[in-house]
Amino acid sequence: MENKAVVGSNPIYRKRLLKHRIGITLSSIAMAFGIFVLLWILGTLLYKGFGALSVGMFTLSTPAPGSEGGGLLNAIVGSFFMVAIATLVSTPIGILAGIYLAEYGDRSWFGFVTRFVTDIMLSAPSIVIGLFVYAIYVFYVKHFSGWAGSIAISLIAVPVIVRTTDNMLGLVPTSLREAAFALGAPRWKVALLIRLRAVKAGVITGVLLAVARISGETAPLLFTALNNQFLSTDMNAPMANLPVVIYQFALSPYDNWRELAWGGALLITFSVLALNIISRVLSTQKVQS
Repeated sequence: MENKAVVGSNPIYRKRLLKHRIGITLSSIAMAFGIFVLLWILGTLLYKGFGALSVGMFTLSTPAPGSEGGGLLNAIVGSFFMVAIATLVSTPIGILAGIYLAEYGDRSWFGFVTRFVTDIMLSAPSIVIGLFVYAIYVFYVKHFSGWAGSIAISLIAVPVIVRTTDNMLGLVPTSLREAAFALGAPRWKVALLIRLRAVKAGVITGVLLAVARISGETAPLLFTALNNQFLSTDMNAPMANLPVVIYQFALSPYDNWRELAWGGALLITFSVLALNIISRVLSTQKVQS
């Protein structure tokens, strides 16, 4: 008790305690405000989005201006095709680049440049990437296409997967690598069959986070895939996608278009939320194992 009384009477201790309490209070207020805004957004989305959910939204294409009914089938299919192709392209590239950085990134100038460029791409605005793909691809082929949209969003996904893979591989104990080398395993086998296998849950988490990131991108697709009112699986032609349809329908003067925009926003939100939950579950399993 005497020690507590002495410490409590110390002016330096009281000053630090006051700063600590002020910091905790401000942090709690900021957290509560952020949660309130998030719940407000989700509540509004649920209230207006559930009213737009119907069988027709998943079976009909987007309606013509001034017409009633319609759905988002063409946009859902287009988004699925582009995100799937972008994932297939970016996943092996990102994982292999992450393995290279983990193995050689600290010993070569090329690894240093790769890590630097990856960090820049992580923070680059997505609209810049869309303009870049427009300049190097769309401008020369003279038309928008699903391929251009897939290229644009794959460029957004690659750095996410690269950094996640690099960070996960850095968590593998050095003793595990040394044991594999002591048994005569070549370096490529140690990287692929030992290190990568040990952190596969974390790498899969990075892939899912990248998919969640590109699923809601709008700006790159405005300059690459554009849109299509009809259902199309031709990747070499303009293709509908949920983000662009939501953007266009939300600003339209037609009530049914705005209602479909709310339904599409709800669909994307829950899809991204599901991917984030799955990635969190996988990362939790990794930590427990």
